[in-house]
Amino acid sequence: MLFRSLRAAVSATASIAVVAGAMAVTAPSPAKADEGMWTFDNFPIQTVNDKYGTRIDQAWLDRVRNAAVRLQGCSASFVSDEGLILTNWHCVVGCVQDLSSPENDYVKNGWMTATREEERRCPGQTAEVLTEIVDVTDRVLAVGEGLEGAAFNAARSAEINRIQQEACAGDPKLNCQVISFYRGGRYALYKFRKYDDVRLVFAPEQQAAFFGGDPDNFNFPRYALDAGFLRAYENGQPVSTPNHLTWNPEAPKEGDVTFVVGNPGSTSRLLTMSQLERLRDQQLPVTLIQASELRGRLLEYSLTGDEAKRLAFDPIFGLENSFKVYYGQQGALTDPDFMAMKREQEQELRARVAADPALVQRIGDPWADLERVQATAMDLYLPFRQLEQSAGGGSQLYQYARAIVRAAKSSDMSEARRAQLAASLANEVPIATDIEELRLRYWLSKTREYLTVDNPDVQRLLGRESPEALAERLIEGTKLADPAFRAQALSMTPEQLAEADPLLAFVLANDDAAKAIGDRWAAEVSAPTARAAEKVAEARFAVYGTNLYPDATFSLRLSYGQVQGWTHRGVTVPPFTYMGGLYERATGSEPFDLAPRFAAAEARINKDVVYDFVSTNDIIGGNSGSPVVNADGEVIGAAFDGNIHSLGGAFGYDGELNRTVSVSTAAITEALRAVYPQPRLLEELGVD
Repeated sequence: MLFRSLRAAVSATASIAVVAGAMAVTAPSPAKADEGMWTFDNFPIQTVNDKYGTRIDQAWLDRVRNAAVRLQGCSASFVSDEGLILTNWHCVVGCVQDLSSPENDYVKNGWMTATREEERRCPGQTAEVLTEIVDVTDRVLAVGEGLEGAAFNAARSAEINRIQQEACAGDPKLNCQVISFYRGGRYALYKFRKYDDVRLVFAPEQQAAFFGGDPDNFNFPRYALDAGFLRAYENGQPVSTPNHLTWNPEAPKEGDVTFVVGNPGSTSRLLTMSQLERLRDQQLPVTLIQASELRGRLLEYSLTGDEAKRLAFDPIFGLENSFKVYYGQQGALTDPDFMAMKREQEQELRARVAADPALVQRIGDPWADLERVQATAMDLYLPFRQLEQSAGGGSQLYQYARAIVRAAKSSDMSEARRAQLAASLANEVPIATDIEELRLRYWLSKTREYLTVDNPDVQRLLGRESPEALAERLIEGTKLADPAFRAQALSMTPEQLAEADPLLAFVLANDDAAKAIGDRWAAEVSAPTARAAEKVAEARFAVYGTNLYPDATFSLRLSYGQVQGWTHRGVTVPPFTYMGGLYERATGSEPFDLAPRFAAAEARINKDVVYDFVSTNDIIGGNSGSPVVNADGEVIGAAFDGNIHSLGGAFGYDGELNRTVSVSTAAITEALRAVYPQPRLLEELGVD
């Protein structure tokens, strides 16, 4: 489940188009197969038209881009002229849980609305539409010339902030973001139209959306109605969205061309061998071990009662999904054949660079530079991870406290950034204190374990208390669950914060150490990595040209492919499942028990309707909720997963095996008609 100079290739101000992308497992030459998450300003229109006989043009790209929506961590699309948004259920389940209570478990029972008045706001959710792309590579690269370490980071950050502030000019309806592409080879300003009133319209029952649970996750066949609807509002009224995708209630056919429009989160296909090896040998193992133990603690907590099970569902759901992704990534990086192929690609590029003395003179040896950086990163990673990167263990209250403390200590925070922080702190989000305490306790115990008892920073963290007692005292004593107190605290001085709340006092007492290791990481790892990566990117452009797609950066991308199954070890997997297959697969036991409404509707459902389908599109986490679009620009599904072979997709794409898993609009239509009667939604979607 799907929970960074290319100056010659684009004009200074580019029209916007397709999104996707990352480098494939093949050599970094013009893309083969259906690989690539392409930016809208460098989409291979002619390649696609020649391969599939389509007639894609700039106007088509603009229509699709204008309908694409970026959510918090997910993708989506407008599907009506009244701000209706299609995405995945697993992209809205956090909102559903926030709106639930012990008396009304909407995650379990589903969220149905008969009128607009029943649509409820999702705390903290935003919807963003990309409106403009501007190349700012020259500005960003120029400010770092001749600088190193902290000075390099400071100059670059200041210039990026200037670019963003100039572009948005303080308009709260805009979000301006400078995004790195090709690992620092190109920088572009992405300007988004932002909507911060997003309301929940429809979500099916958990068991319908996530039938098969974790055992079926990243697998196929699938029988999951992983779809949900939101609506964007402004000034209390639904947003007018004439740029939207037309709803096609018919299922695709095998071989049909498909386009996936969304915001793939992060890939690492352009990393060098030394970077991949440290990821394999240090970062992923630590991540897997900690995620596994945290999952165990959450599962044990969920067994303590019905309310605990309800509160723990979303955290466990996200953690299990992430764990399987990390496990798949580790599997790819420990595959000798895969790593041999990556090494061969790097050797080829380095040999071609070495054959060009002028290029060597310009870039030096960035691969050797990155090897040296990895040695530093190995030493700094654990304290950086425990004290800064993962501090708080995922506790929302801790994140509030750190944001407030750092705002109080900052003398140069812009008014716009302070206003943005204030708005975020004002969101009324339900806080599960048991889970907050569990997360904080776990982080404190792991930090003591990894950094050792005698570490001065650990001694400062714990004092004479145990992780368990300290976590209990901080969570029970804090007032940060109250938005009014958070707003009050944002205006306090550090001295006042220390007196006002125990969690604020705790963060304040330990923030200097956290900030110090964060600064060291930025100066000794991030800055030289950025420097060297720019040189590697320059080498790629010099050797292979500009017909390349960048690693994913949670920015709008477009991938192309076709509806197609696959064959592995003699077993052929067809591209479709059908609604009737749900009833055949159901066993009556979790996680293969039928959702109550589906059980009751069996006689009314057309069992021949295509339920889920697979295609060769290249996607990654962050693409969840992406509309699957046909050659006519109509939406025919919502991507929600990849198959098991796609788990190594962070590092490469295999066109023979990697598949995108989507729920069809045909199945969503049938469910809205026969299972969850929603005539209002069907009418808005233009379905008879």
